[in-house]
Amino acid sequence: MDLGEKEKTEKRGYPLDTIYFYLTEGCNLRCRHCWIDPGHQTKSRSYPALDIGSFRTIIEQAKPMGLSSVKLTGGEPLLHPGIHEIIELIRQKDLRLTMETNGTLCTPELCREMAGCKTPSVGVSLDGANAETHEWVRGVQGCFQATLEGIRNLGKAGLKPQVIMTLMRRNSDQIEAMVRLAESVGAHSVKFNLMQPTARGEKMHQAGGAVPAEELVQLGRWVEEDLSTSTDLKLYYHQPLAFRPLGRMFGENGDGCARCGILGIIGVLANGSYALCGIGEVVPELVFGHVETDPLREVWESHPLLLEIREGMPHRLEGICGACLMKKICLGSCIAQNYYRHKSLWSSFWYCQEAQRLGLFPKSRIIPETSQS
Repeated sequence: MDLGEKEKTEKRGYPLDTIYFYLTEGCNLRCRHCWIDPGHQTKSRSYPALDIGSFRTIIEQAKPMGLSSVKLTGGEPLLHPGIHEIIELIRQKDLRLTMETNGTLCTPELCREMAGCKTPSVGVSLDGANAETHEWVRGVQGCFQATLEGIRNLGKAGLKPQVIMTLMRRNSDQIEAMVRLAESVGAHSVKFNLMQPTARGEKMHQAGGAVPAEELVQLGRWVEEDLSTSTDLKLYYHQPLAFRPLGRMFGENGDGCARCGILGIIGVLANGSYALCGIGEVVPELVFGHVETDPLREVWESHPLLLEIREGMPHRLEGICGACLMKKICLGSCIAQNYYRHKSLWSSFWYCQEAQRLGLFPKSRIIPETSQS
């Protein structure tokens, strides 16, 4: 970064809007596709969790920097031994709460506590419309009914959760059935995630367990244009913006341009490290420091990697992402995933690369060569 660009970046400023807390290194399930690969926690074996004092310190440092919301994830965040205290602190600090959970530990008490926070949003992972499929994906018998019970408990507390289904060969024929199940248990919406080729997900891709890109493109079109008209639930097909119909983003009933908020987010791992996001669990060079030794403001405003991202986004994006009309909004879809695969923050997203190779990338979303910058 030259002096002029550095001054421009510093002048613009980047408020720290959200912190993603990866509260635990353990999970009570053993999901085949997990992109972080946490340890399997049981009654006889536990894994490290973020120190409560560190959580409090980070929140207190972040509030003057613009913090308005936190996301609790993991591993399984509800395994944290101090989860009640964490939720109460979030409520006291008047922060928006987003929770990502497998739902099996959503007791009535915890659900009421979450509901007491500012504009709470809860996403519950459900990867099959029946017990056989979900438990094959999640690796623990009985977790299907436990998850459904957790969703119902959230509803009783006044929270309508989002059901999150990660698509793979084993469950891709259950998309519509999942929508009907979500309707029956009182969900607010359903989000269909692409299975990322990271950690365990990478192994599933290599073993042929992923849905081929051409089928994913077709499924996205069907969900967005057809299936969504058959339900009152909001349906989100989490593919890059280049593949989404404009009407679904900007129309009268559009849901906007959801994107990675990388320019306003930092991750905190269970060991107290600051990182780009949870990818720091498996990519050590994307860890920025530690709560015990590095002031958050100093990390946020001065770490070379964060400065490089701010200076380079989106004009340094390469390949099809650099040529995409949506790059200023999409920001490469997920630069953590891109780095994991290619050791470069600026590489194209895997899905877009594969779609381009197959001739499926929408030509209407490509910048004419004479205009690319």
